[in-house]
Amino acid sequence: MLPGMGNVNPRQMQNLMKQMGIKSREINAEEVVIKTDSGRLIITNPQVTEITMQGIKTYQIVGEIKEEVEEFKEDDVKLVMEKVNCSKDEAEQALKDANGEVAAAIIALQEKMH
Repeated sequence: MLPGMGNVNPRQMQNLMKQMGIKSREINAEEVVIKTDSGRLIITNPQVTEITMQGIKTYQIVGEIKEEVEEFKEDDVKLVMEKVNCSKDEAEQALKDANGEVAAAIIALQEKMH
């Protein structure tokens, strides 16, 4: 809130922002996913506001946050899937059983399938 603004109604705030060259708009989103180096943040029932100021866009996101931590790198899972022609669940389980060792997971799945 800006100092000295008191109780400003939303319409007055929009007009003030417009005068300052700040544009905002609501984005109708069902889910927001942020990929991190250790997994994903999933924001459900989000309220997303895009704010443009001096040509730079920023996003404000409010919602219910759930964090999914990836046990294995996506590239490792894909490699196992490609080499053995198996599902993602099978590849992840094989990597889990092999303590993340890609080669061991591939060998175990190949032996299981033959």
